[in-house]
Amino acid sequence: MNKKMMVAVFVGVAAVVAAGGYVFSQRGADSAVQSNAPISADVLFQARFNDLDGKPQSLAQWRGKVMVVNFWATWCPPCRDEIPEFVDLQGKYRENGLIFVGIALDEKDKVRAFADEMGINYPVLLGEMDAVELSRKLGNRLGALPFTIIIGRSGYIVSTEMGQMTQAMLEPLIQSLL
Repeated sequence: MNKKMMVAVFVGVAAVVAAGGYVFSQRGADSAVQSNAPISADVLFQARFNDLDGKPQSLAQWRGKVMVVNFWATWCPPCRDEIPEFVDLQGKYRENGLIFVGIALDEKDKVRAFADEMGINYPVLLGEMDAVELSRKLGNRLGALPFTIIIGRSGYIVSTEMGQMTQAMLEPLIQSLL
C-alpha cells in the first residue's frame, strides 16, 4: 500500500471514529435505550459468576428486586468515575428494594483492592469472558465498558446504557421502579 493510500485509509477511519464519538457525546440524560416491548432478563438470571471470595453466585437470587447490573473494569476511567455514585444510590435505596450488581471484567486482586478503596456496598462478581458474551446477549453489541442494565421487579429489562451513567440519569429511573 502506497503512502497516499495509507493516509486516505487513516483519514477515513479517523472520520468514522470522530463521528461515532460526536454521536456518543451528544447523548443527553434521556439517552438510555428504552424498549417498546418488554425484554426478559432471563438470560441474565441464568448466569452465575464467582464473588470476590471465590463463591459462585447466581444472579437469580436478586430476582424481584430493582436491579442495576453494571459491567465494568478497574482500568476503565468512566467505570471508575461512576462507581462512587452507584455506592451513594445503593446506600440511599437499598431498603426500598434496589440492588446494584457489579460484574467486573478484570483480575480478582485489582477488583478487590478497588472495591475496598471505593467502599463498594453491593455485590461484585468476577465476569471474565462469559460476562463479555452475556453483555452482548443483553444488547452490548460493541462490547464496550461500562455497560449498565436496569431491570424492574417483574424481571424485565427497563433500560440499557452503553457508557458512563450518572446519578442524575439513574435516580429518576430507579425512583420510578421502586
